[in-house]
Amino acid sequence: MFKTEYSFRLPRGFVDEEGKVHRDGVMRLATARDEIVPLQDYRVQGNRAYLVIILLSRVITKLGELSRVNVDTVEGLFSTDLAYLQEFYRKINEEGGAPKHHITCPKCSHEMDVDMVTGTLLSEGGEGGSGRTGPG
Repeated sequence: MFKTEYSFRLPRGFVDEEGKVHRDGVMRLATARDEIVPLQDYRVQGNRAYLVIILLSRVITKLGELSRVNVDTVEGLFSTDLAYLQEFYRKINEEGGAPKHHITCPKCSHEMDVDMVTGTLLSEGGEGGSGRTGPG
């Protein structure tokens, strides 16, 4: 079965008007329309950096207990979360498959792949997973 939606967990989380933090969400794969429509928006025409805001508001289908994710929601994200979502979007739409990061341990220089959603260690040095849940 072809997977079109991917779960994520924001590093910090969106804080709503009542102070509740929303971290867990779902992003769907983008369509051509999702990438074209924002280009016609006056905000993007005035400031190209606004493209990512509108694009993410179209493809994030769930965020915590929020009933709807819109431009205002994405504008209210912490910069760390916005950067995370941009990378997550790129991973699922351009690379396909499970979104992951290839990282190097700062202490021992060991290389590994880590699942962006769960933090689970996927592989060590490209030789298959160990089942551990964090870097060594």
